[in-house]
Amino acid sequence: MPIVLLLGAGSDMAVAIARRFAAAQYNVQLAGRQAAALQPLQQDLQIRYGITASVHTFDATAYDTHAAFYATLPEPPDVTVCAFGYLGDQEQAQQNWTETARILDTNFTGAVSILNVVANAYEARKAGTIVGISSVAGERGRQSNYIYGSAKAGFTAYLSGLRNRLFRSGVHVVSVLPGFVNTAMTQHLTLPPLLTAQPELVANAVFKAVQRKKNVLFVKWPWKYIMLIIKLIPEFIFKKLKL
Repeated sequence: MPIVLLLGAGSDMAVAIARRFAAAQYNVQLAGRQAAALQPLQQDLQIRYGITASVHTFDATAYDTHAAFYATLPEPPDVTVCAFGYLGDQEQAQQNWTETARILDTNFTGAVSILNVVANAYEARKAGTIVGISSVAGERGRQSNYIYGSAKAGFTAYLSGLRNRLFRSGVHVVSVLPGFVNTAMTQHLTLPPLLTAQPELVANAVFKAVQRKKNVLFVKWPWKYIMLIIKLIPEFIFKKLKL
């Protein structure tokens, strides 16, 4: 059976993605900071889908542990999904470097650290797929969330460069820009229904993107054109807008 590794497996999106791959008869490796909390999901996946699921401790910001974490997986995964993230509080981050650092380290530095390890392993094998969950917030900086957006902008650029680097090795990289997703991370926000995806929709879209070797995935298609319009607004106008 093929194997999928979920980094940040406790998130709502990651749980849905794990279920979608398990339904397609992928064995699943669940990795997160609170490994014990992942055990009910592990057992459910095994019973419900008849696959093998394992649980592994992983901390995105413990960079010096990432190489050992990957090396000690029971089997190398065929697909790695980087699903962890931290929205944070923009206003708090403007006043508190600790909050800023947490946003940057979780959404960019931690993701780059572990995916560098995965990319090198896949390049040596000349096979594998990397999925990075980025954000439309990284398409252009806006006053309401520019610290989170800047981290995701960096991650989107990283995934693009990784895709360019690994293409000749037969390794594929999918950049996922979900837009609004109805998860625990966004439950305090008022989200527009037409632009908000459920985790199961994201999971189905990610699975199809992996199978079809899609490069960039906007889970809900209007976001592609919304962000195109936003990027085309001249800066002398854009800087006056309250977004």
